[in-house]
Amino acid sequence: MSQVVAKPAAGHTAAQAPVVRARGLGRQPRPVANRRVVTRLAWFVVMLAFAAFFVVPLIWLLIAPTKTDHQLVFEGSLTFGSFHSFLHSWDALYSFQAHELLRWLENSAEYSAGGVLLALGCAVPAGYGLALTEFAGRKVLLSVTLLVMIMPFSALVLPLFLEMNLAGLDNTAWSVVLPFGFFPFGVYLCYIFFSSTIPKELLAAARVDGATEWDVFRWIALPLARPVVALVGFFAFVSDWTNFFLPYVMFANDRQYPLPVGLEYLISSASAFNPVAGANSPVLRPELAMAALVAIAPVFIVFLFAQRALVTGMLAGATKE
Repeated sequence: MSQVVAKPAAGHTAAQAPVVRARGLGRQPRPVANRRVVTRLAWFVVMLAFAAFFVVPLIWLLIAPTKTDHQLVFEGSLTFGSFHSFLHSWDALYSFQAHELLRWLENSAEYSAGGVLLALGCAVPAGYGLALTEFAGRKVLLSVTLLVMIMPFSALVLPLFLEMNLAGLDNTAWSVVLPFGFFPFGVYLCYIFFSSTIPKELLAAARVDGATEWDVFRWIALPLARPVVALVGFFAFVSDWTNFFLPYVMFANDRQYPLPVGLEYLISSASAFNPVAGANSPVLRPELAMAALVAIAPVFIVFLFAQRALVTGMLAGATKE
């Protein structure tokens, strides 16, 4: 096969010819460049559509309490109302049934805090045991954990209600806190972290030095597991704070409701969604939007303060040293 060598163009020496040829080879054909521009433009349009789909409802929710009920229905959806209307919406929500909102917030904080503590107390030792210890039935227990993790929690509500009723714990805080402590997803996260991050040689060296299994877990494994503990705690808090169905079934008194069930009670008291409530209902659409913001705010605040620990926890088990 013969090789064709381009002759130097006029005004160029032989030493400069390869440079000219290299520059010519580096140019992309115009159709390829146009195709890339079209692809990037299409990708930008798709991402913009997704952003609008998720961001516009949040903007509407932030603006809705600044309007009156009439403005919210008949005026522009994304127009700002007034700070006076915002304060009026908050006063109406705050004074609903003798400050019932504060009671619902206290209940949500109580149930969520108890559920997170129980979830961490069960998930971290369970994940450590499944990952770094050998015992009979370990694989079966891990398979059951994975099976329960993909099972919808609503399917367990009726058996849990019957169990709590049999134990005499229905209509008490324990009927919600104890099931909240059952968090198989946290067990799986801890299992992944301990099995992929902590070297077994380190734990074996501690056992050779005379440390008991509890000492190894407490003084070595647990301090190294702070990122995944924060991650499990955050997911457990979000799951407990937003849980609606279990408290709705367990409690018969609205004074025991957490905030998600309280929101449903507010909606049923609004004439816009329940004609039986009557035209003189104290709950209007702006108050409902304000209540939704109050329900979202704790999760958002916890995320802001814990986002660094969450990122560290999500990446902790990604690679193995």
